[in-house]
Amino acid sequence: MEINAKPVILVVDDEPTNLQILNEILQNDYTLLFAKDGQKGIELAESQEPELILLDVMMPEMTGHEVCKILKANEKTKYIPVIFVTALTDVVDEEKGFKLGAVDYIAKPVSPPIVKARIKNHLSLVDVNEVKATRLQIVQRLGMASEYKDNETGMHVIRMSHYSQSLALAIGYSAEAAEEILNAAPMHDVGKIGIPDHIIQKPGKLTPEEWEIMKRHPQIGAEIIGDHNSSLLKLAKSIAITHHEKYDGTGYPFQLKGEGIPLEGRIIAIADVFDALTTVRPYKKAWEVDAAIDFLKKESGTHFDPALVEKFISVLPKILEIKNQWPEETETKP
Repeated sequence: MEINAKPVILVVDDEPTNLQILNEILQNDYTLLFAKDGQKGIELAESQEPELILLDVMMPEMTGHEVCKILKANEKTKYIPVIFVTALTDVVDEEKGFKLGAVDYIAKPVSPPIVKARIKNHLSLVDVNEVKATRLQIVQRLGMASEYKDNETGMHVIRMSHYSQSLALAIGYSAEAAEEILNAAPMHDVGKIGIPDHIIQKPGKLTPEEWEIMKRHPQIGAEIIGDHNSSLLKLAKSIAITHHEKYDGTGYPFQLKGEGIPLEGRIIAIADVFDALTTVRPYKKAWEVDAAIDFLKKESGTHFDPALVEKFISVLPKILEIKNQWPEETETKP
């Protein structure tokens, strides 16, 4: 959509009178697309990608419910908000629509103020979601920049951030708090930007001197992120500086111990190590998943929080689903 262009709304209804009424209500504020049947509506939704869809339920050949189900199964259209405009106001019908992915219902005959208000509200939510999605992409790209030296695809930051979100949900984080972990986790190793290439990319074991330089990256990362009022950046800074602490107090840079390590640091430690073990790096081959899980168990109570290790293993099917969804370029999805 062009800057300052009107939002595009697709109206799908088999009754020309209904299309005309909605056109009169909305034409001054929106660019409108019209379809008189479900199939045409699906085609327009896919080709034009409108910001919102107004969808009649009772249509011949293909009902609005069937159309919604198809739209939500399509990657190109699944995120477009669907509002049903219908004479069906029974609770069962509404429940069915919401289960299919609709965001709202407007009863016929329509009230112009209600139509305008509902559309405005849902488009504002779309704007918020777009900002959040853009923010996540920027954070992931920043994380990828730090990983580029030893993981050129940058898939590590995507996988481990989703691992972290899954673990956070498993231990009782709210959806919003777990999403904040997802958004902050990609910046965990941003401090690697300040570590020389010959150390990051060294295929063999680091010398003690090189290892001391490598151990600076948590503090470098915290300095890069800086101090902000943003809850996301505060969380990212905490993650950056604490994800190499160990449960027994032998980690770095502060030798924090047990619950003295912020919970987010303990979560990211598991997600980060599991992904590092199960993927190829310049200095190692990829481990099998079973071997990586055995390592987590072995280091439970020393490197990792034991309770978090148990929770991570309990959501292993989800973890493997994420691993398969974002493979390295040299891997093949099963």
